[in-house]
This record gives sequence, structure tokens and C-alpha cells, in this order.
Amino acid sequence: MTRVLVVEDDPQLVRALVINLQARRYGVDAAPDGATALRLAAARQPDVVLLDLGLPDMDGVDVIRGLRGWSRVPVLVLSARRASDEKVAALDAGADDYITKPFSMDELLARLRAAVRRTEDTHPAPGTTLVETDEFRIDLVAKRVVRAGRDVRLTPTEWHLLEILVTNPGRLVTQRQLLQEVWGVSQSNKTNYLRVYMAQLRRKLETDPSHPRYLITEPGMGYRFEG
Repeated sequence: MTRVLVVEDDPQLVRALVINLQARRYGVDAAPDGATALRLAAARQPDVVLLDLGLPDMDGVDVIRGLRGWSRVPVLVLSARRASDEKVAALDAGADDYITKPFSMDELLARLRAAVRRTEDTHPAPGTTLVETDEFRIDLVAKRVVRAGRDVRLTPTEWHLLEILVTNPGRLVTQRQLLQEVWGVSQSNKTNYLRVYMAQLRRKLETDPSHPRYLITEPGMGYRFEG
């Protein structure tokens, strides 16, 4: 059973989410504030987190940072905040998706299914299990990245993007392909997601993120990995 942690202080919305999720055979825990959310996440080890940003005790972005200190669990933000900088801040902190309130339950469930799929085991290309560069090593079977002798913490979405690129070395992977594969959408208005996540990957893997050696942008087209 897939377990979902709902972090939301609106009782009516919590009730609606719990009813809809349980009807589809998800296990559900609910937390009304950030402190309870972090405690439940550690105790219950959810498969995905639905997180409101406007919590009574702390900002949801701080909850994301708290989770990312030890977990790669997918985090889907549910928020009435529509400003682009708010969305980027949440994604930058480690969120995997951002859903603006009000939202349709069908869209939410589709995004949730996509987030869960991203964490399931995938099969790397035949013969491709270990990718090594001068700066870092990627183990596609163990889903592990090591740089300078230390494990690099990646969110599920960051990992999925990196996995697609490194299993297609030297090949241009278009924005449309990445959006379709990672988020299940191909709309061009999601390209800002790609920019945010690629910037995060470069900060974590590149010696000089502003002049990347491995994660290359092909302006207006997509990205490629140069080993």
C-alpha cells in the first residue's frame, strides 16, 4: 500500500483528501502543522508527502528543508501562493511538484501517481550501470551519486532527470521529452521547472555551475550529458 502524508491545516480539505485517497486504497496520515509533519514523516516513512506551504507553526519551505536533510521522499506542494518566486523557492528547497489551489482532485491524483512512479525502480540501459566522470560517480543500480568521496543527496525528480541524461550520453534530450518523461506533461509552460532542477543538479555536481562541463544546455531545445 502506498502511504501518503497530508500536511494541511484546513480540516475540510484534509477530510476531502483523506476520503479520496483512501477510496483509491492509499494509506493516509495527516498533520496539521510542520512539527507534527516532520515527526510523522520520520515515524511512518511515507511514500509521498502532500504539503501546504501556509502552516500555523512554520513555513512549508522549512518543512521541505527539514525532510531533505534525511529523506528523498517525493514532496508535492499544495498552495494558494501563485507567485513565480514562491514556486521556485519551494522547488529549490527540494519539492518535486507544485499544485496551485484550487485544484481538481483528478489532477492531484495524476500528479501523485507520477511522483510515486518516479521513485519506483527503473531499468537502466543494457550495460549501463556505472557512470564515472573526473568529478563524480553515478551508480544507476544503487541510485547513488558520489562526489569527492561523499554521497550527493538528490530528490527523486533530480535523480530521474539525471538518470535520463546520463543513459543518453552525448545526445540531446529535448525539453518536451524530459517534461513528458518526468512530469507526464509536455506543455512549454513547465520549462521553468526544468531550469530550476537543472540549476540544482549543476550546483550539486559541477565544479563551476555557471560554466557546466557535464550538464549542458542546448538553448531553446533541451539538455545533454557529456561524460
